[in-house]
Amino acid sequence: MIKKISIVGARGYVAEELIKIILRHNEFKLGFIGSHSHGGELVDEIFPALAGQNIKFENIQPENIKNFSSEIYVLAVPNGIAKKYVKALKNTPCKIIDLSYDMRFDNEWVYGLTEKNRKLIRAASKVSNPGCYATGAQLGLAPLLEKLAENPVIFGVSGYSGTGRTPSDKNNPKYLYENFLPYQMTEHGHEAEISHHLGRDVNFIPHVAPHFRGISLTIHFRLNSQLSASKLLSLFKHYYAQEVLVKVSVSIPEVQKTAHTPNINIGGFKMSKRDPNRGVFIVTLDNLLKGAASQAMQNINLMFNMPELNGIVE
Repeated sequence: MIKKISIVGARGYVAEELIKIILRHNEFKLGFIGSHSHGGELVDEIFPALAGQNIKFENIQPENIKNFSSEIYVLAVPNGIAKKYVKALKNTPCKIIDLSYDMRFDNEWVYGLTEKNRKLIRAASKVSNPGCYATGAQLGLAPLLEKLAENPVIFGVSGYSGTGRTPSDKNNPKYLYENFLPYQMTEHGHEAEISHHLGRDVNFIPHVAPHFRGISLTIHFRLNSQLSASKLLSLFKHYYAQEVLVKVSVSIPEVQKTAHTPNINIGGFKMSKRDPNRGVFIVTLDNLLKGAASQAMQNINLMFNMPELNGIVE
């Protein structure tokens, strides 16, 4: 039986990518597409890439969400809003995926880092999707956790789609032209998220760049014993040998080769000659896909006991 996925707060870039995935999925169909600001408008007026679908936005609010019945709801609303919809859906048989920050520290929700929490996700009815930077940083650092001598430093760079559609300097291509903006250099939400779920503090510094999509993370670390770059590469390849979407390589991953894919690329391992315990490597991912929409679909597939990559890998 084909199941319905409804998206609440669907005016953003992530929602557009998720809609595309659902439309090519063979076991799900679009239910309702909710947007308070665009209720009644055709979806392709906001997302030209979806031209010809004849889908309208619905004005879905917490007080009327039960009128839009679905097997699963994806909450793509701004931070601080999701709890209202979760409360409204209490005591209903539906499943929920939250894409916002709101539930990522709530023990009643399963944290949806797919490669880490598959078993828990399969049994879950409520999943909190990780943040884009947090996905890359955690998958990058997971193989090294037992070998770290001190807190790693993560230098993150994202395309401007990561700052959303609400106009600001951080998503204004003209302002970003030949520019590069650091922001929230301490206490960024993803720093707390990464540290909490890794069980190890990290230092994270985010930046926004002039490209539209894609994240590059430069991860600096110090080991408690020496390890060559080649052995580091072997460690990562072994750790992720069974993971289809995690690509480990000798070469430095590039954003343009990762964008528009559901993969996460890890590589460019280097150890310092001056300080042999200190090293660095690079992680890249598409912030809209593996950092959000395609990881959400991985989790939805698991929640309904379907093949994990349905709709994601053709």
